[in-house]
Amino acid sequence: MKKEIYENPLCARYASRTMQHIFSPDFKFSTWRRLWIALAESEQELGLPITDEQIEEMKAHVDDIDYDKAAEYESRLRHDVMAHIRTYGDLCPKAKPIIHLGATSCYVGDNTDIIQLREGLIQIRKLLVNAIDALAAFARTNKDVPTLAYTHYQAAQPTTVGKRACLWLQDLLMDLDRLEFELDHLRLLGCKGTTGTGASFLELFGGDGNKVVALEEKIAAKMGFSACMPVSGQTYSRKVDAYVLNVLADIAQSMCKMATDLRLLAHMKEFDEPFEAEQVGSSAMAYKRNPMRCERVCSLSRYVINAVRNTADTASSQWLERTLDDSANRRITLPEAFLATDGALTLIINVIRGGRIYPKVMEKHLNEEMPFMATENILMHAVTQGGDRQELHEAIRQHSQAAAAKVKLEGGENDLLERLLADPAFHLTREDLETVLDVRKFVGLAPEQAQAFLDQYAEPVLRRYADDLGIQATTNV
Repeated sequence: MKKEIYENPLCARYASRTMQHIFSPDFKFSTWRRLWIALAESEQELGLPITDEQIEEMKAHVDDIDYDKAAEYESRLRHDVMAHIRTYGDLCPKAKPIIHLGATSCYVGDNTDIIQLREGLIQIRKLLVNAIDALAAFARTNKDVPTLAYTHYQAAQPTTVGKRACLWLQDLLMDLDRLEFELDHLRLLGCKGTTGTGASFLELFGGDGNKVVALEEKIAAKMGFSACMPVSGQTYSRKVDAYVLNVLADIAQSMCKMATDLRLLAHMKEFDEPFEAEQVGSSAMAYKRNPMRCERVCSLSRYVINAVRNTADTASSQWLERTLDDSANRRITLPEAFLATDGALTLIINVIRGGRIYPKVMEKHLNEEMPFMATENILMHAVTQGGDRQELHEAIRQHSQAAAAKVKLEGGENDLLERLLADPAFHLTREDLETVLDVRKFVGLAPEQAQAFLDQYAEPVLRRYADDLGIQATTNV
């Protein structure tokens, strides 16, 4: 079978069918029809001569969309909304005279966009909550597992695997707060007409402004919104798009940071993402297990982060009550940002649930650096045995430099501890050293911090969204 036409990889490879449906033609144009029905019902309730028979006819044809006929109309009319009005009218001859009565194109276009943003955010929220759940379980399981922590990607003090996971988890919880804020503040455009003044509806209702206001309230309620935009031009403010995509970009930042950390840990052989029985890591190097899922998370996240610039440019360049230079851009930017975020979140859930840590490798890395990190404790121990703090400090400095030179210049093992054991100034026995080197003395409150964070912050969120948990995060490729 030939494939001669470009297909969007976000649909073919990455995003879920749920998210693809939200931005599909079926969802979009059936929503247009539901908005036309809501408009007709509300106008009827406010006294316009629209019959029950007309409304029932419209309801009977919400989903049977003739795309070929709509395309034929659009090729002649050069107007997508008029093409679909004609297509719908052909199915509903009795309702044809009142379809889209008093409305402008943005009544269906912009209101549908808002509905898609809402449904897209709800789906992202489900995935985000499942990512939080996966990370919380990972953190709880590994809250006591010691591992070397890094600043500047240089060895620092130890932490625990679970505490590090809580850093990623905290970012996602912050993202969830921002998502909820934007979701709670989404408002339908409403039906304010060509320039947002409601003039056409004022004419329909014989100058009764109260009915114009009531019309919007009724439509909002029928479409599941608490309110409409208080004021608008022909369109809703494009800042709404920028706000929503900033939420997606926030999530993308968190995912990219987490996936980058996991890639670094994979390099150190402390973590492996899921790797299937027949999976190939490299076409040349058969032994390789590249962190390709985490790399894909970073790649998709970068796309989402950069999509925000499009919405910012659009919001800043709108002319007066409306211009059309936003349309083509928004048809691409809004759906693809959601599809990419959906794909990246699915991957993150898959990686965390199916990934594997290697505590023995972590122990090896700790042991390699522990001699340097333990010097302060050794110094304190030697002082309690009667040593001179300043003289011992200088001895440690000299021994440390010699040990570092052996590691870096000769490729040898770190022999600092052997040097200190052999130096009589430290009065150090192997039993003393084992006590001093107990890694639990170096992780501070990391286990307790992880436990407290999970109990106080993660678990209440997971209880609140319990009905959203259990998404199967499978990958296509």
